[in-house]
Amino acid sequence: MEGIRTSMKAEAKAVKKLVDTVTLENIEKADKIEQSLLQTLNGQNQRIDDYINFLNDLLKQFYCYLSPTNIEQLKLSLKSENLIIRPIPEISKPVLPVFTAGHYNKEDFAKLLGRITVSNSEPENRKIKRMGNASAQLKPIGKQRNLPPSVTKVREYTVPGVDNVYHISLGKSGTLWVSDSSGNLVKTDLQGNQLKWIQTTDIRNEGYHTVTQGRDLIYTDKSYGVICKITPVNKVTKFIKTGEWEPTTIHSSHINGDILVGMINYKEAKVTRYNKTGTEIQNIQRDDKGKELYSEPHFITENTNGDVCISEYEIDAVVVVDKSGQHRFSYTGQGSGFTPNGICTDILGHILVCDEFSNTVHLLDQDGQFLSLLLTPQQGVDDPCSVCVDDENNIWVGQRYTNIVTVYKYLQ
Repeated sequence: MEGIRTSMKAEAKAVKKLVDTVTLENIEKADKIEQSLLQTLNGQNQRIDDYINFLNDLLKQFYCYLSPTNIEQLKLSLKSENLIIRPIPEISKPVLPVFTAGHYNKEDFAKLLGRITVSNSEPENRKIKRMGNASAQLKPIGKQRNLPPSVTKVREYTVPGVDNVYHISLGKSGTLWVSDSSGNLVKTDLQGNQLKWIQTTDIRNEGYHTVTQGRDLIYTDKSYGVICKITPVNKVTKFIKTGEWEPTTIHSSHINGDILVGMINYKEAKVTRYNKTGTEIQNIQRDDKGKELYSEPHFITENTNGDVCISEYEIDAVVVVDKSGQHRFSYTGQGSGFTPNGICTDILGHILVCDEFSNTVHLLDQDGQFLSLLLTPQQGVDDPCSVCVDDENNIWVGQRYTNIVTVYKYLQ
């Protein structure tokens, strides 16, 4: 509830900021109109003053002819071809602007600021399980509902401008963003045409970019402690400042547009949640016993139930907390070794994570139970380090030693 209240205040703050911005723009427009009107009026006043001076000069010229002895001279002067009397200057009444007040009511602002609602569905009956040793609990299981059928390779794309594919962010239909370990961040279409190239920091082997609900790409810059935004018209702006904390990995929520950022600061690490306007609303750092949850968040994603899933390269584990920040489980693999890299979730709540140690992609359910090795070297996978799922339930996989992105179908 505190998170909801914080989001409400952030929305109100954003609307107030927009009101101030629009009001300032209107005032500036009014100032410009006033300056234009004054310039017009001052010009007309100057022409009138000039004409008055002209008339005064004429009066002085003919004043000397007013004596009876000079009447004939006055008549000759008035009939002279050299006498030119300028016409009275034309002036116009300026068209004044009109302010039309806006029409709004309480209901309009209620729609603008959002609503809080409660679902009509029945409460879910859940068994509370005590979380003990995670690796001891997460054992392979037999038959599972929603277990995907066999995986089929659909297509593959060669991405120009990168040496390998460490992270993938899917943009608008027909575009994708790919980053490699050398700091190259490239936008390309599915025909292999490079649409934009950005040089970030020298070594980036994390999931440091994501596409928002508004179709903007945002990415972390560890060196300057900022999160940058690239709009659809390719304008780069600084969006969020993280201060002394270095942002390593980022994910834009498909649920509510919140932005989840993994960060490090010396020997500490945390996950910070921002709303879509960039206001900080939550920090996740320790479990209920005060123990540090993270070492160095490497890749981050959010599940359909709101769980925040972190791939932790340093401690060889996938760390999952619920949306309130409470630790749910940690997955440490199925054998003697496990080195997690890229991570994502699908519409069924599955967690997909790349394992550098075994050159495979693990498939887990949303409670951390191992379901299967979804991709293996037998299917042509070699050192997978990035994975994501598109709107058609296809898996996009990037690998360490090639700039090829391979797409597989695994859900019908």
